[in-house]
Amino acid sequence: MDINMNQYLDMFIEESKEHLQFMNEHLLNLEKNPDDKDLINEIFRIAHTLKGMSGTMGFSKIANLTHEMENLLDAVRSNKMEVCSEIVDLLFSCFDVLDEYIGNITSTGKEGEQDSTELIQQLNDRLNGRKNTSYSSQPVKNNKSKKTDLDEYVINAIRKAKSKRLNVYSLVVRLSESCLLKSARAFIVFNTLESYSDIIHSLPSTEDIEDEKFNFEFSLTLVTEKAKEEIKNDILMISEIDKVEIDEVSIEGMNIEEENQIDAKSNEAIEIDKEGNTEVNSSNETVVHEKKKVASIIGKTVRVDIDRLDNLMNLVSELIIIKTRLEDSGNTERSNMNEAIEYLERITTNLHDAVMKVRMVPIERVFNRFPRMVRDLAKELGKEIELEMTGEETEVDRTIIDEIGDPLIHLIRNSLDHGIESPETRKERGKPAIGKIKLRAYPDGNNVVIELEDDGAGIDVEKVKRKSVDKGLLTQAEAKELADNEIIELLFKPGFSTADSVSDVSGRGVGLDVVKNKIESINGIVEVETSHHKGSKFSIRLPLTLAIIQALLINIKEEIYAIPLSSIREITPVQSNEIRKIQNQEVVLFRNNTLPIIRLNRVLGKYDTEDDEEAIMVVVKKGEKEAGLIVDKLIGQQEIVIKSLGKYLSGIPYLAGATILGNGQISLILDVNSLF
Repeated sequence: MDINMNQYLDMFIEESKEHLQFMNEHLLNLEKNPDDKDLINEIFRIAHTLKGMSGTMGFSKIANLTHEMENLLDAVRSNKMEVCSEIVDLLFSCFDVLDEYIGNITSTGKEGEQDSTELIQQLNDRLNGRKNTSYSSQPVKNNKSKKTDLDEYVINAIRKAKSKRLNVYSLVVRLSESCLLKSARAFIVFNTLESYSDIIHSLPSTEDIEDEKFNFEFSLTLVTEKAKEEIKNDILMISEIDKVEIDEVSIEGMNIEEENQIDAKSNEAIEIDKEGNTEVNSSNETVVHEKKKVASIIGKTVRVDIDRLDNLMNLVSELIIIKTRLEDSGNTERSNMNEAIEYLERITTNLHDAVMKVRMVPIERVFNRFPRMVRDLAKELGKEIELEMTGEETEVDRTIIDEIGDPLIHLIRNSLDHGIESPETRKERGKPAIGKIKLRAYPDGNNVVIELEDDGAGIDVEKVKRKSVDKGLLTQAEAKELADNEIIELLFKPGFSTADSVSDVSGRGVGLDVVKNKIESINGIVEVETSHHKGSKFSIRLPLTLAIIQALLINIKEEIYAIPLSSIREITPVQSNEIRKIQNQEVVLFRNNTLPIIRLNRVLGKYDTEDDEEAIMVVVKKGEKEAGLIVDKLIGQQEIVIKSLGKYLSGIPYLAGATILGNGQISLILDVNSLF
């Protein structure tokens, strides 16, 4: 790409993602309203805009695909053809490929190796009245088309290999449809081949193969001394391999003389020794072996309303004024100095609020990916599901936006697979055939609450009990004693699943423990409410920000600790003789409820002293649960900046971070969630 174009790359990516988001929304609406010409016009306009932008930036694959989309959409809006489910599926396939291209540009600056030739052919077939229903967004498996897509360095490696009289083969491996662990099977193939050859190219990439982002088929380019039949037989010896195709790679228009005339650039980058081992020069480590995933070249950005920036500018101006006033305060009275400090405090508070608003982004950024996901999974599962979303405008910290997406995906997939019943079962239970999932977000004090509710089967508590006993998590006696909400908590144990069989959607025993760990890592909590045959509700409570919080400073012996104010319900004295022990757990009767007592000095490794007649109790909450923390002394409320403990001190129990106080002392911040 031209160096002058690089300065526009950030803008191109940001705008392209925005256009793709709108395209996704319009396609979902078009599926429900196929006769809506306004939607067709909007999708056409987006395709046209993307074509112009990508053409200017030199991204020809995006430009070519959007051009063919334009042709099809123009025929629809000109009433030459009607929208049908096949056309919508085809447009969704185009969207997926465009989304992959933009993702590759975001991480590497290039479109990547995804080939849209087959997709373009399908668009042309549909436009010319030829039906083709194989709407796959996977790369074309035709050997010749793949060769035209090879990286120039790979082509140079092929030339060099041929000049050394080594064999270069294109290998297409098809796994059995019944293969459950595709990436593991692909690893065995790679391991087998690498024992006597060099893999200089793979499609899809090795990272995508590791993540199982391929449909049972992948292709490789090899440099080796072995013959075709030997390689084919070696691969077919591996179980769950359905088919192997192997062809010799030739580069069109290349003769032996050209093979021997390797340019200086490829000589510098690639050396292949007599044994056929590919070596890569350290000055160009990415040329032959499958290129490692590079760090994103695009920084994280936040779009900011101009009014918020104006407010920030005004506050900075106020700071400059007060700075000048304080500089001149040497000759002023003490009362004027106090007034200036109070003014400074007001400005810094307002500045903090303004900066927080700049960091805040609508949760819509996370929610907008779910309608398409629900649509695709519902079709795959043969269920009819309606997704209802509210509160998309609710704002949360930019950092939280990055972390909350994956847990929500897990929960939605669970609701679709385990929660919502099949249409037939729903009718038998007197429910509408169409299941409903409600996703809503709303602010609640210093927190944001995200709720995911479905009207499905609910959680079968008895089944969870049986599975817990089978897995050895509980004894029969313990299972009988536990309340329903305590049984449901077992769902968050690592590896726990109530699924009777493994599916592509869920049931692998991975999910809810990941959800809980992820949410608690950003100081959030997750709660579950369920009713058998009526549905379930997962509630996620998150802090508004992870950077600056209000906290209560306390003393435990000589140390100062901070407790986030959002976790505190109230502070009250408690008489020592009111504290009782039940099953080795100290409790106190508080507001007619039994409240567990946690002595922070014991939890934090501080030795007990003689108990006073009266102790200070800080009542903290974790969702619906509460506990009383016994502390030595209260210091007061303070606004603190959370600092990470660093990688060497990460994972220390009961601590969420640290902060530096006004006097320079360090205070550790307690992780209230981990104390329960």
